[in-house]
Amino acid sequence: MYAAVAALSPSSSSVSTAVGALRQRAAPSREAMNISFFHRTLSPVGRSKRPSQLSSLSVSCSSSSSSSSSSSSSSSSVGSVDIAEEAGQPKPWLFVGLGNPGKLYEGTRHNVGFDMVDFIGRSEGITVNSIRSKALFGKGQIGDSPVMIAKPQTFMNASGESVSSIAAYFRVPLNQVVVIYDDLDLPFASLKLLPKGGHGGHNGMRSVIHHFKGVKDFPRLRIGIGRPPGKMEAKSYVLKPFNKKELEELSFMYQTGLEAVRILLRDGFDKSATFVNSGKSTKLLN
Repeated sequence: MYAAVAALSPSSSSVSTAVGALRQRAAPSREAMNISFFHRTLSPVGRSKRPSQLSSLSVSCSSSSSSSSSSSSSSSSVGSVDIAEEAGQPKPWLFVGLGNPGKLYEGTRHNVGFDMVDFIGRSEGITVNSIRSKALFGKGQIGDSPVMIAKPQTFMNASGESVSSIAAYFRVPLNQVVVIYDDLDLPFASLKLLPKGGHGGHNGMRSVIHHFKGVKDFPRLRIGIGRPPGKMEAKSYVLKPFNKKELEELSFMYQTGLEAVRILLRDGFDKSATFVNSGKSTKLLN
């Protein structure tokens, strides 16, 4: 089994370049891509009470791993992330979608992480259009919980720069940082919610774990994009846009993901994971 991840390796000045490119809605040409791949392969929310992209691209194809190996490090090793919560103030949740910025990658399989957090934001009245820590960012409320949504604009292999910076600045405990990303090893339009794990060869997750100083104990919501048909290479498949039938299936999946987030915030991680991983989501949302 394999999981694929698109990633760009930005230059030292790529952050400002990425933000400028974002504002101009510019994207690199396909000729500028250097595509390669290697073998390896959400306690407490109810429904919202109020609305509230550089140089070369590489695609890595890796064997999926829902590794349960946990780091001996604790969240305190991430510096200011582990800061005591002020009395009476609930700790915020951070939902991060992984993807690549720019119109070139919109609507592709590698950007389902972006698409999922966009769906959550629209559904809960959270606008994700400000720029913070190299990410498109939004803040709001879901039920009684303060929530932040982020879409790193550093490209996949540097996602951790943005995620760790936001988590540290807002003092988000790592067990409330939920990273959402694509997975080739899961059936198309399926979801898997896990409390921790390794990167499984996914460049975005590899970067996040690296910038969390090796700590792997943070939730992740994996979105199945299925396997490429016939002899199509994974690197081509993950950059391919969805067809009409697939978009219909994804519409249901996004609603399931949203409900999982609401259950997570309202009732805790275990109930949300049961809802997502046991197949109950299909029954309840039909």
